[in-house]
Amino acid sequence: MNNYQPKNRIIFGVILLIFGVLTLVDNLNIFSTRDIFQFWPTVFILVGALKISKGRTVSGNLVGGGFVAVGVLLILQHLGIIYFRARDWWPALLILAGLFVILKDKLNVGNDWETFKATDSQDPTYHITAFMSGAKMQNFSPDFRGGELTAVMGGISLDLTKASMQTDAVLNVFAMWGGIELRVPPDWTVILQGVPILGGIEDKTIPPMTQNKKLHIQGYAIMGGVEIKN
Repeated sequence: MNNYQPKNRIIFGVILLIFGVLTLVDNLNIFSTRDIFQFWPTVFILVGALKISKGRTVSGNLVGGGFVAVGVLLILQHLGIIYFRARDWWPALLILAGLFVILKDKLNVGNDWETFKATDSQDPTYHITAFMSGAKMQNFSPDFRGGELTAVMGGISLDLTKASMQTDAVLNVFAMWGGIELRVPPDWTVILQGVPILGGIEDKTIPPMTQNKKLHIQGYAIMGGVEIKN
């Protein structure tokens, strides 16, 4: 059952409209938009801001802050304020990855930073971050309340078919260059409130007869995908 909110379609439509107008005025030689496009790294800043705005965990905010930092550095380079070559700094990614591995217990909030593991949990709130990795989880909480799923260049598979819900739950998702797969019980009603940007959020569940248990899916799918099914 697809039930995107109209405001989500409006946001995506406005983005397409802006890019279309800028490209058109440039092609008609009305105004040169190349000076604007040189600030394309602002896309990373916007992505980071979107993630931080929905972030509820330390790891989620770190991912958002990382995107913001990359965008700021690239813009400063375009402006000539700083100079660096990406090929000289790629080992920094290895350093950051090592720090994440070493400090993951201190950064851990709930079930954060589970990587290439299949585990069960009864936690009412669930937080998973998969960065250039994968996570396969199962939750069977008797009172599931939601959580946060972040997949960046990675994948998350969360099985909630054995979980139960006493009230409505809110699950924030963020998939960029990655995918999130959710399995929910047949008596849950999925309410899609997420925004797909060059990606997709698809509800393949069968609507139940009664809508006493509602799972609200919020967040963003940026060049990635989110799939919910029974």
